[in-house]
Amino acid sequence: MRIDIVSLFPEFIAQCAGVGVVGRAQERGLLSTHGWNPRDYAAGGYRRVDDRPFGGGPGMVMMIEPLQACLSAARAADEAPAPVIYLSPQGRPLTQAKVRELAALPRLILLCGRYEGVDERLLAAEVDEEISIGDYVLSGGELAAAVVIDAVARLQEGALNDAESAVQDSFEGDGLLDCPHYTHPASHALGEVPAVLRSGDHAAIARWRRQQALGRTWLRRPDLLDEAALSKADRALLEEFRQQWRHATLASGDKNQ
Repeated sequence: MRIDIVSLFPEFIAQCAGVGVVGRAQERGLLSTHGWNPRDYAAGGYRRVDDRPFGGGPGMVMMIEPLQACLSAARAADEAPAPVIYLSPQGRPLTQAKVRELAALPRLILLCGRYEGVDERLLAAEVDEEISIGDYVLSGGELAAAVVIDAVARLQEGALNDAESAVQDSFEGDGLLDCPHYTHPASHALGEVPAVLRSGDHAAIARWRRQQALGRTWLRRPDLLDEAALSKADRALLEEFRQQWRHATLASGDKNQ
């Protein structure tokens, strides 16, 4: 997969993409990232890429011409078709389902805005989709682009040392949160590893993990349960978890009184 990034700070993206899973994916030839700086396509000695907004107001707006020329060059760099995605707080929220959709494409072009944003005419003419990583505002789209690249890279076949890691992630499969995880030592001042995980009973471990995933989703993201297709067995596990949680909460309250 190829990802082109249009940004005033392509070196930032390159640095983020050079480590961890993304860096390994690039080393294995599963992914390539390419930075494009619109300043390289700006006219004049100052290579200006922004100007004041019509109608007044604070800040600056990224201009059409440098971005349009930069996008054109990025598109021409490879024959594979590539949707242009603008990272924006006004876009649709990024979800794991969307990540899977993007990861299946041969190529992406990510557009990173700066200042007060990008001239709306450029967005209307050149952008296929806007994506947001959350309901907050950043200084630019580079961090959001790095998030998209990381999420997409780890779904490339062979990027992870164990493919099951992606299958078991939160939001995968049925959309539930992941269960808790533990490692050595089994006994520590901070607590004990649940006995079931040390039992060697794979059926019991699978049941416990499923119940914990259901319970954790109920506690932290109950909205996800409304969208999940829970089986009768899932609902029984969740009800058992709720009862255990309420009992533990009451017991803890008694001790604190």
